[in-house]
Amino acid sequence: MIEHAAPEAAAMADTFTPDWVSPPGDTIADLLEEKGWSQRELAQRTGYTTKHISLLINGKAPINQDTALKLEFVLGSNARFWLNREALYREAIARAEELDALEADKDWLKQLPLKEMIRFKWINAFKHKGQQVAECLRYFGVASVNAWENQYGALPVAYRASPVFEKAIGPVAAWLRQGEKVASELGCQPYDASHFRVLLEELRALTQEADPAVFLPRLISRCAEAGVAVVVCPAPKGCPASGATRWLSNDKALLMLSLRYKSNDHFWFTFFHEAAHLLLHKKRMMFLEVTRDGLDGKLEAEADAFARDWLIPPEAAQQLPLLDRTEPAIRAYAQQLGIAPGIVLGRMQKEQLEPWQSYLNELKVRYTWDHDE
Repeated sequence: MIEHAAPEAAAMADTFTPDWVSPPGDTIADLLEEKGWSQRELAQRTGYTTKHISLLINGKAPINQDTALKLEFVLGSNARFWLNREALYREAIARAEELDALEADKDWLKQLPLKEMIRFKWINAFKHKGQQVAECLRYFGVASVNAWENQYGALPVAYRASPVFEKAIGPVAAWLRQGEKVASELGCQPYDASHFRVLLEELRALTQEADPAVFLPRLISRCAEAGVAVVVCPAPKGCPASGATRWLSNDKALLMLSLRYKSNDHFWFTFFHEAAHLLLHKKRMMFLEVTRDGLDGKLEAEADAFARDWLIPPEAAQQLPLLDRTEPAIRAYAQQLGIAPGIVLGRMQKEQLEPWQSYLNELKVRYTWDHDE
């Protein structure tokens, strides 16, 4: 499976941010030394007072356009060089002050799954807490912790998943943001519900492929043709999500799947459950599959029924109670339906026709992801 590393993080890896700042005055002083001039002589040649020259050299007076032109005439280098030197110096000063201010927000980092975000290559690691806060703000695309809380602190979500996991907004927000970032790079056609519904029949057959490296690229590319950006990425520690859907625009939907469940029956049921939210429910809603204490149990039940019946149609499901509890019988039934045997077993276990702990669990495919290491 392909790892989704943020392009910003990759670029930052080649960026050196020094903790020292050299004012343009250092360059002026070096040139004076080379020429054997005193500050008084530079003042006479530029028409400035010796006090102003001293302020320039010590970084206390800025180099404006007039000064840059005079330095060009007297010391060489063009005015653009001097103005750029000044701009970089002032930017470095502002950046250093900002990092010191951001260090006061270091406790915010405790809300985030930093270790996983770094391990998954979503962000880079920094020893300086202010730099780490800045890196995380860049990741979320916000300018401050307050802006982050406004954007991600009260996500409008409906939940479905195991109640043993406790919701944590930081890890959930980090996971959702990665979905947004990856989806932004996926080229999609405008959303077409009819096309997406037709595609689901084709995608149902992908359940028979055991290797994610084979079926994932096709799943992603085919859904993109219908305006659905499918993103599969790991859920960091503290994020109990198995899937999510949200609308990035009126013409582009995000369908996220985590790597929390390794078996193919869980993975594909979650995919079709999320697809149901896109097809059946309003675009203004976000669905995050986290706990069965959802905001709207009716909508979750509708999505469950859609996934259940799409994978195994109701008329075919009537045969399940009569099916022999043997591997050959389940394989033959699955082949007839054109789905993976593990999905059939998962349905039988869900309906208590077979225990969860069963020798037949070998029928389920256990996916291996890059991040399992």
